[in-house]
Amino acid sequence: MKSNETLSLIEEITRLDGSKYLEISNVVQNGRAELAAERGFIKQVRILEINIPHSGHVINYENYINENFTMPTEKMTEFQEWKRTPEMEAEVQKILAENHLG
Repeated sequence: MKSNETLSLIEEITRLDGSKYLEISNVVQNGRAELAAERGFIKQVRILEINIPHSGHVINYENYINENFTMPTEKMTEFQEWKRTPEMEAEVQKILAENHLG
């Protein structure tokens, strides 16, 4: 099932092993990550930047996320990390640079 999410923020997610990564997300997904932290699926999530510009790079990544992933429900039993292709990793790095992160 295709999602229709608009990505609007950058968050830092801390995995259970203590490693961290940055994700381009939105308020709903951030809420799901907060719930995942409460349930012990991840250690922590924190918002680094909110209301990021909806640049071409964000649109490209947003299209990828919407085509390949669905928003988890509150009944989730695990936290699904959005795996990136090398092309999408490059888009994320450009988004981070546009927003003076990473």
